[in-house]
Amino acid sequence: MISLVKQCHGWEHVEAALAAGKGLIFVTPHLGSYDIAGRYLSSRLPFPLTAMYKPSKLAWLEPIMIEGRARGSAKTAPATGAGVRLLMKALKSGEATIILPDQVPGSGEGVWAPFFGQAAFTMSLLPRLAQMQDVAVLWFTGERLANGQGFAVHIQPQNVPFTGDKQQDGAILNAEVESLIRRWPAQYLWSYNRYKRPAGAPAPDSE
Repeated sequence: MISLVKQCHGWEHVEAALAAGKGLIFVTPHLGSYDIAGRYLSSRLPFPLTAMYKPSKLAWLEPIMIEGRARGSAKTAPATGAGVRLLMKALKSGEATIILPDQVPGSGEGVWAPFFGQAAFTMSLLPRLAQMQDVAVLWFTGERLANGQGFAVHIQPQNVPFTGDKQQDGAILNAEVESLIRRWPAQYLWSYNRYKRPAGAPAPDSE
């Protein structure tokens, strides 16, 4: 699978963070082949990469999902309080994590922020982790190349840093996602319901 990645642009940003001894937060939306790109990143790192995932509602499916995701040196962390602690532990150890920033968080775990002109419930986890000491945030995309030629991985630093203000950081996060989607609009998973309201979340106009 990793051999399908034919190009990598921006690896120098990873090397700079490693040289500075920083933990790495790799961020990618539902764009291109984020699974193949994530495995490619993991294969080049000198330590395990911990990826956050949403646990299945079907108990019997959970071990199958974990086995499929945790290959090689990769590790997984469920989107729960325990999983967040695993991510923080990895970052404090100078390791790496992967987060999909356009996943709809649970009630109390996000804010309403504009996404292509419409309010979307947006995670506050990424901005919170980015405020940790000695952490670098790098966005990446696994672009599908034309005519079955494979994939190209693109890595870049975040354009605008997070501020610590939840509302402002939600807008910054969505703007970063939008910029990548505008670059490869045909490769975004538009069927994902980005605008759904989680159970218990306030209405968009209440914030």
